[in-house]
Amino acid sequence: MYLMSDLKKLTDIGFLKAGNWTMTPTGIKSVLSAYAESRNVLYCFVSEGVVLYLGKTVGSLKQRMNGYQNPASSQTTNVKGNKNIKCLLADGNPVEIYAYPDNGLLHFGVFHINLAAGLEDSIVRKLKPKWNQTGTYNKETNATL
Repeated sequence: MYLMSDLKKLTDIGFLKAGNWTMTPTGIKSVLSAYAESRNVLYCFVSEGVVLYLGKTVGSLKQRMNGYQNPASSQTTNVKGNKNIKCLLADGNPVEIYAYPDNGLLHFGVFHINLAAGLEDSIVRKLKPKWNQTGTYNKETNATL
């Protein structure tokens, strides 16, 4: 029996590679090759084919990635994401960014339905990415397992 990978499940519904994370002398940096200015985006972080985190943004994807690059101490999601990405990159593991932008075509009557936002809860429940709140957070290492 063939089990479809979580990344394959996402690419089958339209997720595309949008970029990757790199380590710089001052921290981490996102390098986006697609969707940088797209808004209403569902995005995920992937390492070696494993979906680690899934989130959404109503702002541009570039703005959202900047939050992970330079998190304020009060932004717990950004702080955790920054630490997790740094840990993987420091160990020589790649971290890719995949994205699914809302194309604006889905409507219910006169109302636009943000498909990217509507998919987030269902995908997180189904895939259980380990950096999302469904994962286990290790207080000793300050990283999500």
